[in-house]
Amino acid sequence: MEMQGSRRLAVSQQQAWDALNDPQVLKACIPGCDKVEATGDNQYAIGMAVKIGPVSARFAGKILLADVLPPNSYTLNFEGQGGAAGFGKGAAQVHLAPPAEGGGCELSYTAQAQVGGKIAQVGQRLVDGVAKAMAEDFFKRFDDEMERRHPEAYMAQVALPPTAPGEAGRKGVPVWAWVLLGLAIVAALFLLRR
Repeated sequence: MEMQGSRRLAVSQQQAWDALNDPQVLKACIPGCDKVEATGDNQYAIGMAVKIGPVSARFAGKILLADVLPPNSYTLNFEGQGGAAGFGKGAAQVHLAPPAEGGGCELSYTAQAQVGGKIAQVGQRLVDGVAKAMAEDFFKRFDDEMERRHPEAYMAQVALPPTAPGEAGRKGVPVWAWVLLGLAIVAALFLLRR
């Protein structure tokens, strides 16, 4: 399984780097996670519960950071055992960079993973779907945690224009709301002319 994605964050590159290396932030943001403990230099023990289709399991695993280039990037190697449910292992390359324009930073990642045991038997599409949902959940939780820790960065973001055509800012009015408002105005003008 391979996944990749990117996310624009309102916080600075250094603030994002510090959070991505904070076991308490990771524990709060990883879905189903109840343990992230440092076990050595750039090494962590992790515990989490995962449900994929009919298979539920508690995983115990290790995370090892390699190729660490603060505050720009690292490679995160992971492996976990879920007893009879199976295992998971893989790596993710995480990069932080200043955005092309505006404040904050851009987080991008590429991840490769393998699963085995009962988890692999439920089907690749289901496993891929759960992995993508967990990644989205992680980034939403991470963004919420950064907003809680650094509200000034998010207040500055409210004043920024959208980052792409047709895209509203995080706290701005969504595009669909503007479209509905426009349709309502056109309908009201049409009815007034009758």
